[in-house]
Amino acid sequence: MVKDGKLWIAKNENPQYLYPKMANRHGLIAGATGTGKTITLKVMAEAFSSLGVPVFLADIKGDLSGMCAPGNESEDMSKRVAKFGIDDWSFTSFPTRFFDIFGKNGHPVRTTVSEMGPILLSRLLGLTAVQEGVLNIVFRVADDNQLLLIDLKDLKAMLNYVAEHREEYTISYGNVSPQSVGAIQRSLLALESQGGDAFFGEPALDIMDWITTDESGKGMINILDSTELVRSPILYATFLLWLLTELFEKLPEVGDAEKPKLVFFFDEAHLLFRDMPKALNQKIEQVVKLIRSKGVGVYFISQSPSDIPDEVLAQLGNRIQHALRAYTPSEQKAVRVAAQTFRQNPAFDTTAAIMELGVGEALVSFLDEKGIPSMVERTFILPPQSLMGPVDAFTRNSVITRSPLDEKYGLAVDNISAYEVLTEQATRQEAAEEQAKREAEEAKQRAKEEAEAAKQQEKEEAAALRMKEKEEAAALRQKEREEAAALRQKEREEAAALRKKEKEEAAALKKKEKEEAEKKKKTEKIVNKTVGRMASSAFGSIGRQIGNSIVRGLFGNSK
Repeated sequence: MVKDGKLWIAKNENPQYLYPKMANRHGLIAGATGTGKTITLKVMAEAFSSLGVPVFLADIKGDLSGMCAPGNESEDMSKRVAKFGIDDWSFTSFPTRFFDIFGKNGHPVRTTVSEMGPILLSRLLGLTAVQEGVLNIVFRVADDNQLLLIDLKDLKAMLNYVAEHREEYTISYGNVSPQSVGAIQRSLLALESQGGDAFFGEPALDIMDWITTDESGKGMINILDSTELVRSPILYATFLLWLLTELFEKLPEVGDAEKPKLVFFFDEAHLLFRDMPKALNQKIEQVVKLIRSKGVGVYFISQSPSDIPDEVLAQLGNRIQHALRAYTPSEQKAVRVAAQTFRQNPAFDTTAAIMELGVGEALVSFLDEKGIPSMVERTFILPPQSLMGPVDAFTRNSVITRSPLDEKYGLAVDNISAYEVLTEQATRQEAAEEQAKREAEEAKQRAKEEAEAAKQQEKEEAAALRMKEKEEAAALRQKEREEAAALRQKEREEAAALRKKEKEEAAALKKKEKEEAEKKKKTEKIVNKTVGRMASSAFGSIGRQIGNSIVRGLFGNSK
């Protein structure tokens, strides 16, 4: 409740107020399970909302959703209200928006891998120092190549890309071992199996959507359903740390404002600091110290103040301590330490009071107007004005669908980022390699065909040469035959001519001989006739015989 411009949280003999101007000095709500921490958280969130201050809170058990509905009148509640002497009491609802990293019971809460950064992501994945170094290199290579890391598939694609090109990146960025890349990939697989991949994507959460009020001026209560998220404590703690870091980086300086711009309640705060690396512890301490000047109040809810590191605990000026049970020496020591964190009240023993407190009762110490812690008071926490317990699913869904953020965050958007760019590059490279392979095969096939064609041509040329040689040989033989025939013909003609000549010569000779014979005969006849006449005249018949013999002797004829 708000009274006289102050947040009325608890009451004993006097009301216990939290001054709005001191609300951004942070605070702690501590106590054992079942002692009333959740009720205190609701009362404080309702008071901040009534003052016009937006609130963020993590709903671990699922019973904070009732803040969107008015509480129910009951006899027990009437007695409690009467006990506090609240005159203007009324049950009322508060402007509420539901969020859920997994998108089941509220608007999806997303961020990008780049916004998460390598340090927080390394913690989320449980990486070693060497593996964190490799992850830093991957982020740096992505930045230098203007590759957006939005979701986990982008990060996995980038890891594969850097691993494949590790030799060229080793000199410029450092060693990237396949073993480290494999370890990171396995951690990403484990994160995906827990549903953590739903946290990374777009549209990313705009923190400014939480710093709003409704039409009546009440601060919006932003409830993160963490019933499933808390089962992944590292994801839960990393998410809360990311939120703090986002607020610190994005909100402007406002100095000491009259009231906070936003108040965060981090339930199960011990999960935020469990197994926290020293670097992140220092980061939380720095953010808690400096975020006050951004107008943000941070309230941690845990079982014991010892769950919070001393450096952070020292920054928590407003404290509410519910009962602690101490049965062992270590538990008793924790109670004494919790008591020592208060400014002691001489009216009672703080250590004893912590163990005696009943449900709904608490030790309270707020900063006064000058920022000085007040003496611890044993008080009763006011009852909440909204519904105790969770609302039904129908009411929750109605609140979600009526919210303007349902359209903004309802559907995930897969924009072009590292995965798409690298996949396209790989596709182009694969296509180029396939093309080169095809061209090489085609060139090989062409070379083979050309070789076969050359071989065939050689065969054809050899065959043609053989044919030419054969034809030339045939032509030569034909020529030789023709020449031989011509020669034979010439020889025959010459022989014929010779024979003819010889024949003619023989004929001529015969003719000549005939003529000579005839001439001789004629001469012989004439001589014979002449000799015969002469012999006959001289010697008679003996003379003709002697005359014939003489003629035959003269002309070579013995007859």
